[in-house]
Amino acid sequence: MPERTFVLLGGGDLRAKETLPLDKKIADLARPHSGEKRPCALFIGTASHDFMPYYNTFHKTYTGELGWKTDVALTVFHEPDPQKLDAKFAAADLIYIGGGDTLFMLNHWKTDGLLDRVLEAYRRGVVVAGLSAGAICWFEEMYTDSAVDGVPTPYSLHKGLGLLKGGACPHFNLRRDDFLAAVPESDRKNWLCLADNTAAVFRNEVLEEIW
Repeated sequence: MPERTFVLLGGGDLRAKETLPLDKKIADLARPHSGEKRPCALFIGTASHDFMPYYNTFHKTYTGELGWKTDVALTVFHEPDPQKLDAKFAAADLIYIGGGDTLFMLNHWKTDGLLDRVLEAYRRGVVVAGLSAGAICWFEEMYTDSAVDGVPTPYSLHKGLGLLKGGACPHFNLRRDDFLAAVPESDRKNWLCLADNTAAVFRNEVLEEIW
């Protein structure tokens, strides 16, 4: 059975190249999946409402800095072609899930078919990386904010997908005080709190490394 790998980033500015050291490590980890061909990274920007400048920044990083091909799965503003989506996932050697509105992303994934495709790729050995929303969604609980009618809501506790045990908090360097106020001390041992520009590596749903 292929090894299943998550690389989950607490946050960081991709455009300012803050996460570039982590992106290089992610690329090195995922590259063997490509064999002899040029590796391809598939970007999923649902949490940012498929904001194309975000993908363009990702493309500049993974193509310009790391030499990969990239593609993007767009589902927010139009109904995707299932066959084209399947082809994108079949070609991917890395799936990268960007940050943004976690709750919007999870709600949208219920109807757009992306989640099932991500999990199928994950189970056949494609590395899945995620930043902020793309990182915390896999846990049983999440400490996150959202936006209602475009207005941000305060950070609070929400249910995640439950593939990984416990809870996760992103941007811990910024969220430490309000997280400690929101989560009882007795429960904190079950939480993974990641600062910006740090990452946790899970193999077969077990935490193995912190970068």
